Amino acid sequence: MFSFVLAVALKNILQMDRFSYHAEDLKDYSCARNSLSSMRIRSTVDEKEQKQLLMDLDVVMRSSDCPYIVQFYGALFREGDCWICMELMSTSFDKFYKYVYSVLDDVIPEEILGKITLATVKALNHLKENLKIIHRDIKPSNILLDRSGNIKLCDFGISGQLVDSIAKTRDAGCRPYMAPERIDPSASRQGYDVRSDVWSLGITLYELATGRFPYPKWNSVFDQLTQVVKGDPPQLSNSEEREFSPSFINFVNLCRDSDHCGYMEGSSSLARHRSLILLLSLTKDESKRPKYKELLKHPFILMYEERAVEVACYVCKILDQMPATPSSPMYVD
Repeated sequence: MFSFVLAVALKNILQMDRFSYHAEDLKDYSCARNSLSSMRIRSTVDEKEQKQLLMDLDVVMRSSDCPYIVQFYGALFREGDCWICMELMSTSFDKFYKYVYSVLDDVIPEEILGKITLATVKALNHLKENLKIIHRDIKPSNILLDRSGNIKLCDFGISGQLVDSIAKTRDAGCRPYMAPERIDPSASRQGYDVRSDVWSLGITLYELATGRFPYPKWNSVFDQLTQVVKGDPPQLSNSEEREFSPSFINFVNLCRDSDHCGYMEGSSSLARHRSLILLLSLTKDESKRPKYKELLKHPFILMYEERAVEVACYVCKILDQMPATPSSPMYVD
């Protein structure tokens, strides 16, 4: 019966371009359990796009038990095309943060940043531990939110299979968020691991916390290589406009004291905040950058795993002020 409802709803969806996601609200159908969005995969899609779409679909189909990844509801075939039915989300954090900072002249509260961090790290850890997958495209537009306060990771089309925890392909992903080891031509050709996504997470959190990308606009790949590989990494810090907690700054920033590289049970909270090298995202040396299991032990993560935050209330307040659009794209680039 649910499939019949989907078919009836999808019948009226207008023709869409490849990779466009149409929001189709099924709340008026009594047997529909959730709102969903639909993606049309045309029979004429080229091989590269088809491979990305199938990779995306494969990941979400195998992640139904992870609450931090968008859910797959089913697929229908019509006139030679395949319609993929996915969980409907309200918007991406790319659109959300730009509206908050640029239009409202406000900031995203740190407690919301805490929940974003928690959800994203748990989603990435699920990919690594259960699917042996590395995302490779972490950025604000691939982290989604909805009015219920859910925060979920999406867009797994260029995810890579890990072989002995290593990925090989170096050109997959959005270049501005790539880790130094992925854009440095002189770097080892042995591949990279999930710590490259940890760098991308650090850049993303910096952007969401400040309302701006941490690097100036690059005019060429050489500019990016010079700044990201040769220059100092971005550092989140307090300013006259905004103050962050020590644990959040510690999570995002480079730790300069490389001698402190372990989690010390029984140490004071302040000492942990200052010294945990394993908990820092923007460390240029990937060998010193943490992996997900270490990140999940960070005081900032642990705090927001326990703390109740009114994410839904905050999100609804912002979304109610954002201009209405004909549809709410599930994936926004």
